[in-house]
Amino acid sequence: MNVKDTEQFPKRKKVLNSYFEYILKYNFLKFTALVILLGITIMFIQQNKYISIKEYEINLTSLNDNESAILIKKENFQYDIVFNDTVPQFHKIMQEECNNVPATLRFDCHPEDGASELSCKNRGCCWNSFNKNISVINHVLLNIPYCYYPSNWSIYKYTNFSKEENNFSGFLKGIKNSFYENDLPLIKIEASTVDDSILRIKIYDPLKKRYEPPWPLRTDFKPFSQKDINAKYKLNIDYTKPGFKVYRTLDDTVIFDSSNAGGFIFADQFLQISTLLPSHNIYGIGEHRTKLKLNTNWQLFTLFNKDQPPTENANLYGSHPFYFVIENSGKSHGFLFLNSNAMDVILQPTPAITFRTIGGIFDMYFFLGPTPAAVIKQYSDIIGKPFLPPYWSLGFHLCRFGSYIFIFNDLDYMDKNNDFTYNLNKFKNLPQFVNEIHSVGISGSEESGTYLPYDEGVKKDIFIKDEATNQPFVGKVWNLVSTVWPDFTNPKTQNYYLQMMSNMYSNFTYDGVWIDMNEPSNFYDGYKNGCPKNKLDYPKYIPNVIGNILAKKTLCMNAKHYLGVHYDLHNTYGISQAIAMNYALTNIRQKRPFIISRSTWVGHGHYAGHWTGDVYSSWHDLKMSIPAILLMNFYQIPMIGADICGFDGNTTTTLCNRWMQLGAFYPFSRNHNSDDTIEQDPVAMGDLVIKSSKRALTIRYWLLPYLYTLFFRAHKFGETVARPLFFEYSNDSTTYDIDTQFLWGSCLMIIPVLEENKTEVSAYLPRGLWYNFYTKESVFALGKYYTMNAPLDTIPLMIRGGFILPAQKPDNTTTNSRKNNFELLITLDHVNQAKGELYWDDGDSLDSLEKKQFVWSVFFIKNNTLSTAKVTESSFHEEVILDKIQIWGIISNISRVSLNNHEIQFKYNIKENCLNIKNLQIDLRENFFLSWEYARFEQDNDNNK
Repeated sequence: MNVKDTEQFPKRKKVLNSYFEYILKYNFLKFTALVILLGITIMFIQQNKYISIKEYEINLTSLNDNESAILIKKENFQYDIVFNDTVPQFHKIMQEECNNVPATLRFDCHPEDGASELSCKNRGCCWNSFNKNISVINHVLLNIPYCYYPSNWSIYKYTNFSKEENNFSGFLKGIKNSFYENDLPLIKIEASTVDDSILRIKIYDPLKKRYEPPWPLRTDFKPFSQKDINAKYKLNIDYTKPGFKVYRTLDDTVIFDSSNAGGFIFADQFLQISTLLPSHNIYGIGEHRTKLKLNTNWQLFTLFNKDQPPTENANLYGSHPFYFVIENSGKSHGFLFLNSNAMDVILQPTPAITFRTIGGIFDMYFFLGPTPAAVIKQYSDIIGKPFLPPYWSLGFHLCRFGSYIFIFNDLDYMDKNNDFTYNLNKFKNLPQFVNEIHSVGISGSEESGTYLPYDEGVKKDIFIKDEATNQPFVGKVWNLVSTVWPDFTNPKTQNYYLQMMSNMYSNFTYDGVWIDMNEPSNFYDGYKNGCPKNKLDYPKYIPNVIGNILAKKTLCMNAKHYLGVHYDLHNTYGISQAIAMNYALTNIRQKRPFIISRSTWVGHGHYAGHWTGDVYSSWHDLKMSIPAILLMNFYQIPMIGADICGFDGNTTTTLCNRWMQLGAFYPFSRNHNSDDTIEQDPVAMGDLVIKSSKRALTIRYWLLPYLYTLFFRAHKFGETVARPLFFEYSNDSTTYDIDTQFLWGSCLMIIPVLEENKTEVSAYLPRGLWYNFYTKESVFALGKYYTMNAPLDTIPLMIRGGFILPAQKPDNTTTNSRKNNFELLITLDHVNQAKGELYWDDGDSLDSLEKKQFVWSVFFIKNNTLSTAKVTESSFHEEVILDKIQIWGIISNISRVSLNNHEIQFKYNIKENCLNIKNLQIDLRENFFLSWEYARFEQDNDNNK
C-alpha cells in the first residue's frame, strides 16, 4: 500500500534520533520488524518521497512547530507515535507529573481497547499497569486506569477573557492536539447567571455552528444577563489551565471542579469533561437498571436510546444526562449536561464523574438546591414541568399484547360493568387499532394509493431519508415487508400526524395513546445489510453501546432529518414523536392528552408519561422497579410505572400477588404482558391475587384525590409524586441508600414485600410520629428499622404524623368515584398539628388552571381547630362535598365538636385514639373551621400535671 507524506516533516534529524530512542526504550516490535520499519523510515526521511510496500502503511505528519508524528499501520494494529524536539527532557518531566497523580485521581486517557504503554505515551499520558507483564489492555472491567492523564495535561489555554461576578466570557485556544481527530482550534466558554440558584456554562465553537438538541425548548443564551443577583454559588477560574470551579457560597463546598480533573477535550467527535464530586451520594444518569444511589466504584453508564429490556450494564430506552448529589453537609446540588449525542458517563471512587460524548457542545446547568426537592424544582425550570394528567388515567389499566388490548377507559370498556372484563362487541376492532398505532413505523411496502399514511407522507416529504439516495430510509419493524419513519423535526410532520390521528378518531373515539418502539427501534442494524462505512456510523470512539455499533437495532447514523443527521438526533426521536402526538390529541379531543411513551429524553414529562419497558416476571425485576420509578420522578416524568407482574416470562401466583400490591401504588398502574406468556390478570391468577388486588386498588381509589393533588403540584411546581425517603429527610444519611420503600408525596409510605413467601418486612422509619394505615396504631420512631406484619393479602403502609390527606369514597371506576363525597384523613404530629391540601377540577379540561375553574384549598390544624383557606381565587361549577373527617392521634376524650361555631355530632374511639365525624355535607368551595374540646376532668388532670 502507499506510504504518503501528509506534510513536510520538519527537523528530520532530531525526529529520527527521537524515533530511535523511543523504539529502543520501549521495545516497540520484535527485532526483525524493527529492522524493516527503521529501514523504511530512514529511506523515507532521506528521500522524502512515496514508496510502496505490502505489509505496512506509514504516514509522517507535522503536528505543529515542535511536534511531529509517525502513524504506522499493519493489518489490525495501528500506532501513532508523537515526537518532540526535546524528547529526553520531555520524558523526565512527564515522569514527575505522573508520579504526582495518586491512584484516586487517575482519569482514563485510553478508553478504547488496545491500551499499551506505547499507545498511552503517544497521547502524552502516563502508564502504570501495576503488572509489568501486561503490555496491551483489552476488554477489562473499569478500574484504576493503566493509562491516565498527567497532573498538568492540557491541550488548551485561556485567552482574551473577562469576568464580572459569576458571569464569564472567554476563549480557549488549542496548544496541542488530542489523539482524536479534528480538535477545535478555538472554543468559547460563557457562564451566565440564570437566577440565584441556577448557573449555566456553555462551551462551544465560536466559528462554526454545531448541533444542539432542539428540545427541551428554552430561552436563548444570554451571558451577563443578571449582574447583581444574590447567588447561592460562585464561579472560580484558574487561568493557568482550562477548567473551572463552582462553589456553594454558604459553606464554600466545591460542587464542580473540572480544573483538577484530567482530560478536557473538544474534538469534532469526542468531547470530554471530568469533575471531582463532593461526596459519593449521587443519583441520576438514566435510563439504567441500577439501585437508586449510584455506585461510584468505577461504573460506566452509556446513554443511547435502545430497544433493550431492562438489564444491568446496558443502555436502555431513554437518555437523561442529569445527576444530583447530596453533599456531606446534607445539602444537595444538581447538574445537567444538555447534550443528546451518544455518550459514556463514568463514575470513579475519587469521587469523580466524567462525561464523554461524540458530538454537539458542552451546555451545562448547575442547580444549587439546597434540598433534593429544590434541585428537582430548579431542574424543572429549565426542562419544563410535567403535564397534568386526565383524572381517569390515574385508574388501574389492564393490557395484554396481542390479545385483549390495552384499556385506558373507565366502565365503557367493561362487559356489563364487571371488573377485569371487556365488551367483545363494542371493542371488536380495537386490536387492529392498537396494532396500527403501537408501532412507530409506517409501512413502506404498500402499493401506491392503497395506504394513505405512506402516500401522504411521501407527498408531504416528511419521512427520514437515506443519505445517498435522498429517498425515505427503509428498515423493518412490525410491518410485513418494510418500514419508514416520520421525521418529527420537519415542521410539516405535526399536521401530517394530526391528519392521520384525526382519520383514526373518526373511526374510533380513543382517549389516549401508547407509543412503543420509538427509540427508534429497527429489526435491522440500519439497513438489511447494515450501514455503509462512514464517520458517523463508525466514529473513532464508540460509547459502550449494546452491540458495539451505533446502528444496532436502529437507523443508520447518517440518515437525514430535517434538522440534521440521526447521529445527533437519535436520542430525541421519542420526545419529538410525543410532542407531535400531544399536539394531535389536544386538537382532536380538545381535552387533556394522555400519552405513554417508551423512549424518553430530557423534558419528556412535559408531553407524556413513560413505562419501564419489557421487564421480566421475576422477583428481581419487581424489586428493581422501585428505583426505576423514583429516578423517573427525578427527571420530571412522574406518570411512570412498570408492567405489573412482568411483561416477559410466566409470572407465578406469589409473585403476581405481591406485584399487584406494589403496582397499585405506581403512579401509572398497569398490568401488561406479552402474547407468549400465561394470562396474568388478577382473575386468571386466582382468589389470592383477586383479594390482594381489590384491597390494594381500593386504597388507591380511595386516595385518588390525594394522588391527583400530587400530580397537580408536579405540574405546577415541578415536585415529585413518588419520592424516596431522603427527599423528606435529607439530613438522615440512613435514608440515602433506601430504595425498597418509598413515599407518595410527603407522608404516605409504601413498604412492599419483595421476597417470596415472606409475611413480614423490615422497614426504616425516620425519626418522628408514624401511624399504621390499617390499625391506626402510632409509633414515635427513633430513626431505625422496624419489623412489620405483611400477610399475603396486605402491603404494609404507614402515614407520617402531621398531615391531612384528601380522600373519596371509592367506586369501581374513576368516573363513579368522582361522584362520591370527599373525606379527610388527618394524622396529628407530636404537637397535635397537621397540614394538607386538595386540588380539584373537572379532571379533563385543557384550561382549568388558565380559566381558574378549580378548587385549591389548604387545610391546617392548630390549637384543636381544623381550618381551611383558598390558595387563590377561583371558581368551580360542581359541588365538592366533604362528608367525613377522621383524626388520628387524639389521646384524650372529646366532649364537644363544633363546625363554624355550631355544635355537631361526633364519635371518639378511645381504643384507636381516633375522632370520627360523619354527615358533614360541607362544600369545599367555601372555607370552614372545625374545632373540638377535651373532656373537662382530663383538662384538669393535665393542668395539675
